[in-house]
Amino acid sequence: MSSLQPESSDRLSFVPDLDEAARQALQARTAEALGLPVRFRDPLDAGEAPELAVIPAGMFEMGSPEHEFGHWAGEGPQHYQQITRPFAIGVYPVTAEEFAAFTRATGWRWRPDLITSEGRHPVINIRHGEAEAYCAWLSERTGQRYRLPSEAEWEYACRAGTTTPFAFGDSVSCREVHFKASFPYEEARDNKRFYLPRCAPVAHTLPVGSYRPNTWGLHDMHGNVWEMTESNWRNSLANLPRVHPAPVGRRNKWIVVRGGSWFDAAVHARSAARRARLRDELDVNLGFRVVREL
Repeated sequence: MSSLQPESSDRLSFVPDLDEAARQALQARTAEALGLPVRFRDPLDAGEAPELAVIPAGMFEMGSPEHEFGHWAGEGPQHYQQITRPFAIGVYPVTAEEFAAFTRATGWRWRPDLITSEGRHPVINIRHGEAEAYCAWLSERTGQRYRLPSEAEWEYACRAGTTTPFAFGDSVSCREVHFKASFPYEEARDNKRFYLPRCAPVAHTLPVGSYRPNTWGLHDMHGNVWEMTESNWRNSLANLPRVHPAPVGRRNKWIVVRGGSWFDAAVHARSAARRARLRDELDVNLGFRVVREL
């Protein structure tokens, strides 16, 4: 299998300038150059490795503008990011059945007091270190390098070339994203005091892939569960590295999570929304998605 060298900034496409067909064509050309299909799995002797999608190198503008409903200072300043190498990212958050292959192979056991998920639901109540242990196990078993995404990689993959609050446009409904149905986006933005939720409340995760994917074929980037990144929490985007991949740096006790969840209002599921969580935190609305280096 061939590999691609990092692209210089003058050769990187500014992905938001491309229409949807061109963004998908860029993804397909990248996969072809790597000798891979756009979506693939690495062989795994125990269970299934997560399904992955190839994400092309490119540039994008990270963060949210001040006029975006839901914007706060921690989502700025907006700035250009260079993703100089293509990478593969999970088509879905890691599921309970995928994580179960890790527990069987390693003998890792759940604490008996924790709520757990099953089947194709996202795995929950996992600490950051346990997500990293899963990535290390995948790396050992497949001979490839798995890790958590940086928050810049996560937002780049989530946006898939869009500049709107969501990859699907200026707003979303609970028929497109699994958020807390009583706290929708458009109605809150327009200050509508009285409205009927469009969906019945669902106070738990849904199976991955229940809603349509973004332009690059990724499901559940908005809603369902918050997703851990490998990035340390910073109060703003001011001092983030501008070129990726980038060193993680010295760890602190807080990490960045992205994407919102079933427990949160739609405003927290925007592409630029970010939140701090403790590195050793457990929660029923917190999961993760893997990156595989190419």
